[in-house]
Parts: sequence; structure tokens; C-alpha cells
Amino acid sequence: MISSRQIRGARGLLKITASELAELAGVTWKTVQRFEAASDIPPSRSGTLERVKAALEDAGIEFIGDPVTSPGVRLRR
Repeated sequence: MISSRQIRGARGLLKITASELAELAGVTWKTVQRFEAASDIPPSRSGTLERVKAALEDAGIEFIGDPVTSPGVRLRR
């Protein structure tokens, strides 16, 4: 899983908007906004959070640390 802070951080590193992430992940803009507004790990159904995570990883993001206690992201080279 990933945290809301990791999603926001990943978008910042990639310099993409919530709408662009939504398009990459095949989810709605509102879903991305809801995930980013959550505290810690966003609740999701039907693998939606996994689709967002996969889209960010495909774009070059690596998730590091524990998503709750030490969330981190970095760009892969």
C-alpha cells in the first residue's frame, strides 16, 4: 500500500496534476483528490489504489519506507 503523502510527493516529483494522474491510472480526478485528502493509507475498493500506485511506478516512481511511519518516494533513473 501507499499513503496519501506518497501520492502527493510522487505527483510533485513527476510534475503532474491530479487530473493527469487520474488519466494515467484510469480513475476519476475526484478519486485522486479523495486519496490525497485521506490521512495515512487511503481506503479504496476494487484495486483502485493499486492502479494509482502502478501508474506512478510506471512513470518512474519508487515507493520507499513504511507508508505510515516513514513514507517516501524517489525517481528511478
